[in-house]
Amino acid sequence: MKFSKLKEKNRSDTAEEDLSSAVFGGKKDKLKKIAYPIILLAAAVLTFVIFVASISTGLSKIPFGTVIKILWNEIHKIPQTWTNMQGLAVIGIRLPRTLAALLIGSGLSLAGASYQSLFKNPMVSPDILGVSSGAAVGAAIAILIKADIVYIEIGAFIGGICAVMLTALIPKLVRNKSIVVLVLSGIIVGGLTSSLMSIIRMLADPQTTLADITYWTMGSLARVKMNEITVIGPIIAACIVILLLLRYRLNVLSLGESEAKSLGVNIGRTRAVVIVCSTLLTACSVSIAGTIGWVGLVIPHISRMITGPDNKKMLPIAIFLGGVFMMIMDLLARTLSVTEIPISVLTGIIGAPFFFLILLKQRRNVS
Repeated sequence: MKFSKLKEKNRSDTAEEDLSSAVFGGKKDKLKKIAYPIILLAAAVLTFVIFVASISTGLSKIPFGTVIKILWNEIHKIPQTWTNMQGLAVIGIRLPRTLAALLIGSGLSLAGASYQSLFKNPMVSPDILGVSSGAAVGAAIAILIKADIVYIEIGAFIGGICAVMLTALIPKLVRNKSIVVLVLSGIIVGGLTSSLMSIIRMLADPQTTLADITYWTMGSLARVKMNEITVIGPIIAACIVILLLLRYRLNVLSLGESEAKSLGVNIGRTRAVVIVCSTLLTACSVSIAGTIGWVGLVIPHISRMITGPDNKKMLPIAIFLGGVFMMIMDLLARTLSVTEIPISVLTGIIGAPFFFLILLKQRRNVS
């Protein structure tokens, strides 16, 4: 009996170590030889530096030290050495959108990484599977009826869930679960949601709701308020914690159903929790910032290049790098031009070429 338990434990450990060749077929990179705690610490430090730099940069630059003092003053009162204008710029304007960028980037990258592990497909992401467009339709309907932020979030969640379920259903109906069919299913759902969005725009009032819907579809953090962060933030944080707790189960699911069952993983329950949490992360992001593509595809791949495909190591790095990526995109969006550039434009400029490189790398498998 003891021998069988030991054999099962060794089998589990070996399964985690062999994920690279079993699922993604990647080669070990030199960066993987670096101690993981050092990589994790570097990612955390980088996140903090970019966070402060994002708040510091704007029409009027505020020194790093002053930004840290103003932020610390919100936790523990200290003598004021900054102007009231600097305090208003940091707390009232830049802090909400920087926090939103951090939460959205972390959430989208974690959702993308979770979907990739769940579907055993490194080319899927919330936007390719139609989750983002479905969530956008749900949010647009809520905006059309002039609902508040809570109902916009609920509408986005329902739309995202319906989209991912439909995308997963199509390969089963055609009895072909290949990568190409899954991607094509996402394209079909994306086309459907695009048509629905056009109908919603036709029904929207040009003077009021149409402008809000257009803002949502382009993706921007310009209108984010702190009260929205207080509503969305805890939900995103809870989903992140749940998915992090499921890292081992995601590793096992990536190996196949028979392996998962032999290791005692409840496949149906785990899949349901992962899909709900990942879709909720996407829906929360859409509800406050609109449709922002490519983050859920690009960041998990970069994280996997650094740590390998083991979700126990990769998911925390993806969270940090996703937040860093979105904060940089938001910073560029409000500083590159006199008028603010939609974030989806910038993420598309980076994401589209990256996806093309992925297709080149996977061309043999696709064919």
